[in-house]
This record gives sequence, structure tokens and C-alpha cells, in this order.
Amino acid sequence: MSRHADLKHRTVTAFQRRVVNPVLRRLPLQTVLETTGRTSGLPRRTPVGGRRVGDSFWLVSEFGERSQYVRNIRADPEVRVRIRGRWHEGTAYLLPDDDPVARLRALPRLNSAAVRALGTDLLTVRVDLEPR
Repeated sequence: MSRHADLKHRTVTAFQRRVVNPVLRRLPLQTVLETTGRTSGLPRRTPVGGRRVGDSFWLVSEFGERSQYVRNIRADPEVRVRIRGRWHEGTAYLLPDDDPVARLRALPRLNSAAVRALGTDLLTVRVDLEPR
């Protein structure tokens, strides 16, 4: 990874972790991905943008394998997703062979634009939701 990409990752991540995520997590209609911390075993909630398509929820990680929630998914793919205020359990899959730029075109525009602008290593994530 280039120095520029590394600096961008550290800057964006720090801002999101300290400013953006604490505010967004509290908004009742914000989509939130809950993973299990790979070291702590505690629930970790991350505001995300994405879209439900049938029984799957799709999102794109802006920092790929460097994202903490992606690392948590790799350790334990059982997750929960809060969509429109309701929690859904599911299993997350990392899809390195999927085209994340093409995937972003099918996801909400505002979030997709932010992911494209801020991201350095895009990775598609699919969560297969359990039937209700």
C-alpha cells in the first residue's frame, strides 16, 4: 500500500471511529452491521451503507481486509444487520472476486459516492439473512 493510501486510511478511520460512527449508530433508521470482536468477543456495531436484495444484504467495505468489521467477519461470519430499525441475523461472506465498483452502482448513491471517494481497497460483502 502506498504512503498516501496508508495516510488516507488512518485519517478516515480515525475520523469515522471518533466522530461519525458514534453519532450514526444512535440514529434509529441508520443501517448498522454488528459483528463479534475477534479479540474481545464483544458486539461491535458499525454504521454501513448498503441495500437489501431479497434475503441478502449487500455492502462494500472501503478499506477491504483492513476494515475492522471485515477482520471480525473473517474470524466469525455470524452477524446481525439493523435495517430500517429491525435487527436481522445472518451469515456474512467476503467476495473478493465480485466487482465492488459495479456493486456500488446498485447501492444507495450517497454512501456509494463516499465509499468511492474515501476508499482505498474496496471489497464486496454479502450477508445472507436468516428467514423470519
